[in-house]
Amino acid sequence: MSHIRRLLPSLNALVAFEAAVRCGTFANAARELGVTSPAVSRTIGRLELHLGMQLFKRTPMGAELTEQGGDLFAEVSKSFSNIERVLAGLRQNAQTKRRTLRISVSGAFATHWFMPRMNQFQALFPDVDIQWQLIIGPLDCPVNDADIAMRFDPKVDDRYRIFPLMPEILLPVRSPAFDFNSKQSQSGLNQVITLSGSQFRWADLYSVDVLTKIARELQFSDYNVVVQAALMGQGNAIGWLSVVSTLLANGSLVPSHPVVVSTGRSCNLVTSIKTDEWFIRDICDWIIDEYRRDVREINKAYEGLINEF
Repeated sequence: MSHIRRLLPSLNALVAFEAAVRCGTFANAARELGVTSPAVSRTIGRLELHLGMQLFKRTPMGAELTEQGGDLFAEVSKSFSNIERVLAGLRQNAQTKRRTLRISVSGAFATHWFMPRMNQFQALFPDVDIQWQLIIGPLDCPVNDADIAMRFDPKVDDRYRIFPLMPEILLPVRSPAFDFNSKQSQSGLNQVITLSGSQFRWADLYSVDVLTKIARELQFSDYNVVVQAALMGQGNAIGWLSVVSTLLANGSLVPSHPVVVSTGRSCNLVTSIKTDEWFIRDICDWIIDEYRRDVREINKAYEGLINEF
């Protein structure tokens, strides 16, 4: 750069020269550059004087390029085009650079916990797009290529970092519209909504005081549908706090009975040790903070129902 500066009176001289040739006249170049025609003429004159050669042949009909001027224009035009292309690419990258977050979670978590926060997430992380890897079934499968995975009691593995999220907590939940005292609800009072294949059953978790008699059972293989059925007032469901915390915090679901069971397992966020992107840890911290906020709201409504973690 310092060598070029010695060869030129100023870089503006090349800009004026390129514009004069491309626009056809000094007057047209002046309009494009926002200066006067004499200013363009003087700038090009200083360039010619500095180079010791004529770039334009002045005639009564205007200015014509000399052979040397044509050679210079060919190189300057090509260089300017290359610079323009690079600058446009850099600007586009700066404006559109986005990151993709691959997140491996249950469909129930995505639907009932994350979706209500999607606007908040997008405001906090506007350049992050989510690629969902939704799991129907136990959260004990391999993490694979996920950036963030929710898993229960993941095995210790040097390839991953583990961020404790919460203990695995279960409690019976129902819709607030499901009124125990109304005649309309009596037929469904002891109706339960269960997850087929789950290791946790009503009889194992709760005493007969919770549900004295199970009159009817709705069974689904997808926990997302279990929660949706509870929201629709179809009966009582076992609520995994990792899924229903927001629904309890905002009153969409209520505890059917103040019996909380801690299974002894833990729910964790797992990230790859190879992932050094700052936003991965920030998103994990955000999820953890939001869960703690949910628990505080639940405890305000139900007098310390959940032990804070």
